[in-house]
Formats: sequence, C-alpha cells, structure tokens
Amino acid sequence: MQKVTAIITRDKCHPDLCQHECMKFDPLNRAGKQVGFHLNEIHGKAEIDESLVTEMHKVSANKCPFSAIKIVKLPQELKEAPIHKYGENLFRLYKLPIPEKGKVTGIIGRNGIGKTTAMEILASLLMPNLGNYKKECSYKEIIQHFRGSELQNYFEQLSKNNIKVAYKLQKVDEIPEKYKGKVVDLLKKIDNSNKLQEIAKKLEIDSILKNDIKAISGGELQRVAIAATLLKKADLYIFDEPTSYLDIKQRLKVSQIIKDLSKNSAVLVVEHDLIVLDDISDIVHLMFGEETAYGITSLPKTQKTGINAYLDGYIKEMNIKFRDKPIKFLAKPPLKKDRSQLLTSWPDLAKTLDSFKLNIKEGEIFQGEVIGIIGPNGIGKTTFVKLLAKELEPDKGKVDLKLKISYKPQYIIPKKGKVKDFLKNALRYKAELINPLHLDSLIDSDIETLSGGELQRVYIARCLSDDADLFLLDEPSAYLDVEQRLAVSKAIRDIIELKGKSALIVDHDLLFIDYLSEKLIVFDGIPAKKGNAGKITSMEEGMNHFLKELNITMRRDKESNRPRVNKLGSQLDQEQKAENKLYYT
Repeated sequence: MQKVTAIITRDKCHPDLCQHECMKFDPLNRAGKQVGFHLNEIHGKAEIDESLVTEMHKVSANKCPFSAIKIVKLPQELKEAPIHKYGENLFRLYKLPIPEKGKVTGIIGRNGIGKTTAMEILASLLMPNLGNYKKECSYKEIIQHFRGSELQNYFEQLSKNNIKVAYKLQKVDEIPEKYKGKVVDLLKKIDNSNKLQEIAKKLEIDSILKNDIKAISGGELQRVAIAATLLKKADLYIFDEPTSYLDIKQRLKVSQIIKDLSKNSAVLVVEHDLIVLDDISDIVHLMFGEETAYGITSLPKTQKTGINAYLDGYIKEMNIKFRDKPIKFLAKPPLKKDRSQLLTSWPDLAKTLDSFKLNIKEGEIFQGEVIGIIGPNGIGKTTFVKLLAKELEPDKGKVDLKLKISYKPQYIIPKKGKVKDFLKNALRYKAELINPLHLDSLIDSDIETLSGGELQRVYIARCLSDDADLFLLDEPSAYLDVEQRLAVSKAIRDIIELKGKSALIVDHDLLFIDYLSEKLIVFDGIPAKKGNAGKITSMEEGMNHFLKELNITMRRDKESNRPRVNKLGSQLDQEQKAENKLYYT
C-alpha cells in the first residue's frame, strides 16, 4: 500500500483566524480517538502524527481555509529513511547528488524540491539528521548511513576537515544586508589565491571594484558573489543559481569560467537555464518530488541524457513519471502564419536617459503574435517597453498605440493586500492561469509575504488577466524554475490564443524565448552608453544576428529538438558559421 503523509506549511497556518476545521473534520477526532489533527503545544500550529495519516485525511486538509495542509503520496520505491527531515509534517529530502573531481555536476529540479538543502549538506552548512529531527546526528552515523557508496568517503574526508568547500549562495540580493563597504574591500578579505584583479577582469567587474556594495545592480552582485567563490581555494565549488540577473553573454562567460574550475576540483551547479546547464555540465542529477513536501535525487546521468529525461518527465531506471506530458521543441523555424490584422505600429523612436542613448526602429505588431526581445543588460530593452507602456515619453517620434496595454515590470514592488483581491480578474481563467501557475495555494496569502518566484507568478497572472490588447512582460522567467518557466510560456500562448491579442516578452533565457516566440526584436550596442533596437524579424533571422554577435552557434538535440550550444571551433560550429545557419540546421 502506498504511504501517504501530511505536509503542513506553518507560515500559512493561522489557528487564531480559523475555526480549526482540520481538527473538526478529522476522521480520527470525529471517531472520538482525539489523535488526529491538533495544535502543537510549542509552536501553536496544526500537527498530526504522520504514522496515522490516511487518504481519508484529504477531507479535513481540504477544509483548511488557508491551504496550509496537503496530503501527499510518497513514491512506493522509497523504502529508506530520508537524508534530512525538517520536522513533523515538514519537508524531507531523499538521496544526495555526488560531487566528482574533474567534472561539473549539474542539478536540475523545481523550486522547493530540496536543491539548496542538498547543497548545504554537502557544504557542511547543514548536518543531516537521517530522518530523526529530534536529535543531531554525528559524522559517525552519517558515514555509516552512506557505507559502501561514493558519499561514504566524501563525508569521511569532510569530518576530518580534509575537504574545503567554496559555496556561492542562491540569494545574492541579500549580500548588501550582510556586508558593508566597497566591493574591493569585501573581495580582498577572502582572496587567498591572489587572483583578485585577474578574476575581476574575467567577470567584467573591475570597473565597479571601488563602488559601494549597496550601489551595484543585481547582475553586478551576482558576478561579485561568483568572484568571491572563485577567490577561495577549495576542493569542491558549489554554485547555487549562478546566472540569475545575468544576460546570455554573461551567462556563457560564467559557464566557461566555472568549467575551467573543474580541471582541479569538483564542481556542483544548480541552474534553471537549460541552455547554460547543458553547456556547463558533464553529468546531471535530476531532483523531483513534490514542492515543499519531499525531494528525491536521481542517479547521475550524462548532461544530454539527464536534461532530455527531465523534459520527458520520466526516469526510466526508477520507473517514475513526474510530469504528465513531455516538453518538445520545434525542429525547424516556426511557420510563417497569415497575420493579416494589424494590431498596432510605432515610428522610429529615440530616448536619452542621462548619458545613455537609445534608438528604436519602426515596428508593427499583428494580432495573435508573441514577439521575443533579447539583448545584453543595460542596452535599453526595459526603456523600450516603458516607452510602449507610456511610462516614458520619447525624445524623437511619438508612441500612440491606441490600444489597451497591460505591463508586468522587471522589478516588482509588492502591493499591500490579499492575493485573491489582486487576482480578481485572473480567477476567471482557472484553466489558463490559476491551475498551470499553481496559484491556488497562494490565494489567501498576503502579497507582501510571497517569495520572489511566487510574486513573479502572481504578477504574470494579473498582467495576462487584464482586459488588454497588448501584453508587455519584462523578464517573466526571473526567480522561476524550469517547470514554471515552461508553464508561464504556455500560459502566455494560451491567453494570446484565447483572447486573440498580442505580447512582447523581454527575457535572457533563450530556451524560454525559443519555446514561446515566433518573431524577435534584437538589441545591440554598448551597454550603459548606446542601444539600438532592430526591426522585428523572424526567429531564424533574429537569432542568426544575435548569435553572430556572441560568436556562438546552436544545434537542435535529435531527441527533444531543444537548442544546444556547439563547442567553439568544433566541426559543427564551423559548418554552421560557413552556412550562416547559427540557430537552425
């Protein structure tokens, strides 16, 4: 019989604001046994002995007005105890990735599935409790648990301080809260390799070394955090989401720098951009399970096999299916559709902001189109979108689109109030927005309490549910995992098709843009000085132009048709450049 358990999100449990429905409708409590859902004497939130949970508890869980409780089925294959469990009715992690010297090991999986927990255990920042959260485990017990596996030796060496770990944390936006002063002073404190100037130049942060930590952008913060990790001499380097805030050129540069590290060390990388993950990794571990409930780490696979298995949603050797449908990409450029109804157009435009100058070519959008916008950071993409949204006025030309516009900005400032009030219109699109973006459990939450990924999904749903003719979304993939990015791209397409409207999407994830767009606007120029927005082109023409600027080519994977970066100078790279077919072959 398949085991079920109860997972309670304590932040969502508010016993002082409800009628204790989970207790009143609990089948055990109603039978007079008084052993079902109850309030914990210490933390005051709902709790239940996991050994007593059955499918019948779904009734009482569904009665919770704050969606704080869910009854979860655990895979039948899981017979061993978890590696780590946070407490009764809380998240548990099964199995760990395996660091391997001389290789970059990629980690792919949804948010809330235990990737960061696994990294913290391997970095010795979190001591695993082997499922017994009531006591702390010793290294002796942990080594015994992993006896006969590759991790036995790893934890033996870790316990003797024979392994040094350098860990790039996920949340780089928290750095200014922890460190004060100039960038150079922070990096000097941890530079035990005497390579500060060399690494700063490689990561293109040499020009901001004298800047205050609080005065630099998200992308600069990310590269400073990567630099801080590289400056440490270590046996294992861990990079938790190293490409967030970075543009594609910066992502590929960071990818190469991290790959070079693996010549003498083991490297672990958690990454949601599949093109970067494919480029950076030698082997891949899949992490799957149920968000906030449990996570399982698969055995290692080659990067190609692992990423394709992830897109398929099926792990053959474990016979586990974790997605209903596989994700497939187009082998050839999108067919030119007959778009006869012009939605809107704009003339040549220009805008100067301080010392930055942006020039925009005239363009026109037809009804039903989804157009991707790509280019480096600091090149004017957000300025362009703000001009169309009438948040800025051009210095040359006039924006008069004569239609309703819905705009999701790049940086979201949470509004006060409940999610259900903010998403009043979106609730009408349950099949198109609420369900695929997994917003049901957030409906009763306060907007200000949401995480970055939750906030992003809520604001995307709000934007797409507006009564508008044109939807403008600036970096909708930020803070989202692979599953969520693909769900968002499908939601955008579904809404565009349902409403017969159009959308412009700014993003740095090329796989996301590839999956979503049928046309492109490519920006180039000199970041922070001069930007040029080109004409709207086909995907093939736009990507050829963009990849030429990056000096890279991409091929299509024969199984999934996903885009993959070719090795620079390889035979395929040279052939595609000679034929000027940099994206589709």
